[in-house]
Amino acid sequence: MHRSVKLMWDTYLAHQSQLSQFPTDAPPAWYFCDNETDANECAQLVLNGTKRATSPSLWFFETSGEALPRIGDLNIVTDWSGKAICIIRTTNVQILPLNEVTEVHARIEGEGDGSLDWWHKAHWDYYHHELQGTGYEPRPEMPIVFQEFERIFPAGAA
Repeated sequence: MHRSVKLMWDTYLAHQSQLSQFPTDAPPAWYFCDNETDANECAQLVLNGTKRATSPSLWFFETSGEALPRIGDLNIVTDWSGKAICIIRTTNVQILPLNEVTEVHARIEGEGDGSLDWWHKAHWDYYHHELQGTGYEPRPEMPIVFQEFERIFPAGAA
């Protein structure tokens, strides 16, 4: 873990009035995407308030053994190198078929030009990489986990 993750978490805790409701250990820290350029860009989009969702496949969670996100979960978003960028809190989780993603979903995710067309093209490629070696192949009706979140720290970063 990059030392900035613990530092960010400790700083966040220092700003809280009711410390007993927070664990002392930092929440999971991770970056978006599967390459440095996109990971760093997405972290900045979250920091400035443009990106407010992410959408991995349900199959990714099933094959990796990772728990599904839940409302209220805290996570530390990092850049590709693991440096802490901000803390987010999950506000909504929806499992839906890929082919039922709407313009609203694409806009909330905040990447590219914000269009559904751009979203589908970028994510179709991403799902091929994400599912490589899992036995699953992307298809239009595959389930995705649409996780909405809010940036809670640093406050007013936009």
